[in-house]
Amino acid sequence: MKQGFRQSMAWLHTWSGLVVGWVLFAVFVTGTATYYRAEISRWMQPELRREATIAPEALAASADRAVAYLQEQAGGARTWFVTLPTPERPLIELFWRNRPGTPPGHVLLDPRTGAPAAMRATRGGDFLYRFHFELNLAPLWGRWIVGLCAMVMLVALVSGIVTHRRIFTDFFTLRRDKAAQRGWLDAHNVSGVLALPFHLMITYSGVVTLALMYMPWGVTAAYKGDSQAYFAETGQITQARPAAGAPGTLAPVGPMVARALATLPGPLERLTIVNPRDAQSTVVAVFEEPHGLSHEHPQVAFAGTSGAVVEVLSGGLAPAARTFTTLVGLHEAHFAGTALRGLFFLCGLMGCTMVGSGLVLWQVARQPKHGAAPGFGWRLVHGLNLGTVAGLPGAIAAYLLANRLLPLDLAGRPEWEVRAFFGAWIAIAVAGAWPAPRRAWRGALAAVALLFVAAVLADVATARGLWDDPAWFLGFDLALLALAAGFALVSRKVARFAGPRRARAAGAPAGVPRMGPA
Repeated sequence: MKQGFRQSMAWLHTWSGLVVGWVLFAVFVTGTATYYRAEISRWMQPELRREATIAPEALAASADRAVAYLQEQAGGARTWFVTLPTPERPLIELFWRNRPGTPPGHVLLDPRTGAPAAMRATRGGDFLYRFHFELNLAPLWGRWIVGLCAMVMLVALVSGIVTHRRIFTDFFTLRRDKAAQRGWLDAHNVSGVLALPFHLMITYSGVVTLALMYMPWGVTAAYKGDSQAYFAETGQITQARPAAGAPGTLAPVGPMVARALATLPGPLERLTIVNPRDAQSTVVAVFEEPHGLSHEHPQVAFAGTSGAVVEVLSGGLAPAARTFTTLVGLHEAHFAGTALRGLFFLCGLMGCTMVGSGLVLWQVARQPKHGAAPGFGWRLVHGLNLGTVAGLPGAIAAYLLANRLLPLDLAGRPEWEVRAFFGAWIAIAVAGAWPAPRRAWRGALAAVALLFVAAVLADVATARGLWDDPAWFLGFDLALLALAAGFALVSRKVARFAGPRRARAAGAPAGVPRMGPA
């Protein structure tokens, strides 16, 4: 090893962070937004009216209406999923899986009538949630890419800790008025060190959540490929009942809902109905996870044709399964109350800052000498940095704006919102090819701020009469305006920075280590 250990770790930290940094920034941004996934969905469906409470009788009636719709519209499906109404989201959400080779179905119903709900179609916060770990790709490919990048992120975190000799000193150091490289380095250090336990936890737990996909060999060998048997034996799901191959009639599910509510405490979240027209059909009532770290759902399974209880699952996970569900619970933070969720959100923002500042730092540290033309590699990194750091937030703002501006009766409306997301992302990324890099950054960041302001103005202009809770919607809009102000401030800072001086053209500012080889 020609270099010392610490220098080798610095090289590893620099290049591992750069290679996957653009994907990691997208994962951090959408994952941080996902902490308020339900709130984003509510803002994007202002027609929705919250209710104070939903009686058990109304819940049972909603389940019967859902099954009636599925029997008529999706009788040939092999599995039905019924998400029952809650006070925060008084809708029935249906999802069904058809035979292999045919697309799944999805619809929202009014729980009072059983008819399709009269509200704008949108993917809401669920789009950002799934983008967080699938990147809007085919699930297998998206999850593999995100998982591999998360593994490299662990390498970058550990090597960053090793290479920092003054990690606690740098925690208190933020020199905003120094040279650009020093400012970005300080921002990277502070955001990385301040939330370091969160960064380590969220990255490691994110890898663990999909560990069985990356390393399935143990379960495959022990259970001969039957992963459902593994989940059932560890207490995570009820035992599967294979189809009998003979026709059967599904019993009314309303009484099953009532019995499930009497059997287990807590809110009932959804029903899973497997092989609904088979003599061995199964209805599984899945409850919301209890308050606590472990991500586990109590369940009651019924024989579909008779309505008899066949299994009750209410805890008692195997130790390994409990460890796994605890790490999943830590990652998703469903246990967190208002204050703790806000803390997770702030730590997520610091993660976005850490990744974004690290990408820009690489670019600033290798900025061409005064008067020299930048090479292709530097131009490429500059364009990817701008397209990611400015483009993704701009895409989210355009996604919200499209939700307010697109016609309510537009066919395929959710897909058009997603197209607006990627269209804005591409448009801002194209700005990275602008000959003057500083002007490109300034214009792109200003455009992001304007998009967030436009989303707020569109909300006030088009949906104000639909607000069921004006204070809540105004609070959400104020959060968007705060984001706009942040991007406008950074744009102004970029415009004010005078650039590297001739005296420093030959290398990095005094006292600042170069981040890897030039």
